[in-house]
Amino acid sequence: MEKIGEIKARFAEAGERLKKASMRTEAESAAGLLENLEQTYREDTRSGVQALIRRSEKQREALEKETARIYQLQQYERDYEKEGLICGIDEVGRGPLAGPVVAGAVILPKNCEILYLNDSKQLSAEKREQLYDVILEHAVAVGIGIVSPQRIDEINILQATYRAMKQAVDGLTRPADFVYVDGNRSQGLEQPHECVVSGDAKIPSVAAASIIAKVTRDRLMRRFAEQYPQYGFEKHKGYETKAHDEALLEHGPCPIHRMTFLKKFYEKHPDAPR
Repeated sequence: MEKIGEIKARFAEAGERLKKASMRTEAESAAGLLENLEQTYREDTRSGVQALIRRSEKQREALEKETARIYQLQQYERDYEKEGLICGIDEVGRGPLAGPVVAGAVILPKNCEILYLNDSKQLSAEKREQLYDVILEHAVAVGIGIVSPQRIDEINILQATYRAMKQAVDGLTRPADFVYVDGNRSQGLEQPHECVVSGDAKIPSVAAASIIAKVTRDRLMRRFAEQYPQYGFEKHKGYETKAHDEALLEHGPCPIHRMTFLKKFYEKHPDAPR
């Protein structure tokens, strides 16, 4: 009789393949391996083997739910597929005390097979990085817009966000025929478009744009952390935290801080260095 450890290794290998799969066909192939293992060992009455089978079944059920979720989300894009290429736009970094605001624009292929697309805030950093590479590989086009902290101070964060979004759309290697914008308002876009509140959790292309924007900005903030190590940008990405406030109290602002965003901080700490 085969040892449980050997059986466990077989399930683990197939399960790991399923975990790492971001494309539907790859995931279904891995799920097929799990199903074959379940059938092979179904008559093995040992509790350890039966536990492996139950876990495998749950993994396959999760994939079925995710596949159904993505198909449902694609309804937004099916509604306008006659328009041509549909682009999703989202931004990251409106609220931090430091760093740029970044927008992503993504056109996905029709009936895109990428799984786990969602609001970037709902994904782990590891999953975002994984999906970032998958999106770049499989998207029809990707654009990125970045507006600096200095420009944010000059024109305000709302106008900077609009500018980043327009940069992202204008940077697409193939022009979009219709655009979905995350949120309830937009400005400056020349293409026909629709604003959708929480669009990054409802529309695959907007979710993809959210991931592109988030990973891009996080990478930028890690680079800034190397340049200004005293602030801990690699951890909080420029958002206000206790550690960030303490660094400002000790060192004052650096060139990537948004001075218009520090007004409340200085009202609370008028003697802090500037």
